[in-house]
Amino acid sequence: MRFQRFISLVLVIFGLVFLSACKEEKTTKSEDKVVVSFKKEGTLDLIKADSDSIIKTIDIEIADDEYETQTGLMYRTKLETNHGMLFIFPDVQMRSFYMKNTKIPLDIIYIDENKTIVSFQKNAQPMNETSLPSEAPAKYVLEINGGLSDEWKLAVGDQISFTLTDGN
Repeated sequence: MRFQRFISLVLVIFGLVFLSACKEEKTTKSEDKVVVSFKKEGTLDLIKADSDSIIKTIDIEIADDEYETQTGLMYRTKLETNHGMLFIFPDVQMRSFYMKNTKIPLDIIYIDENKTIVSFQKNAQPMNETSLPSEAPAKYVLEINGGLSDEWKLAVGDQISFTLTDGN
């Protein structure tokens, strides 16, 4: 009887050791549960003020309702060089953006009702909730990848022109 208990105990211990040794280690990798893709809703030209020449033409996604303007480029993991998001507001006023839940560095370009660039917030840092205000009243805000406004030599006084695709 003792021998049977001993064998049973050895089998239970062996089984537990075997199961724990075979148990897969689960690696916890932080993956995005929601993937938000770029949706082309128009094109935008960046125009040099002193020469009227087109600096760059990019595809734009539009944010023109409360949900879209609150969400912006949050949760995106990438933005192509030739893509941007244009925020269109119903009025002209001082604006302020922040980078909450935004995973990519951005240049934030504030634009007045005449479609003239009035100020920049360059290389806004991902996930930072610090307020990034305009220096003058703005009706439009353009977000592009961080560093592009310098690369494209954009300046206060340069202008934009945009065309929306059908359906917008």
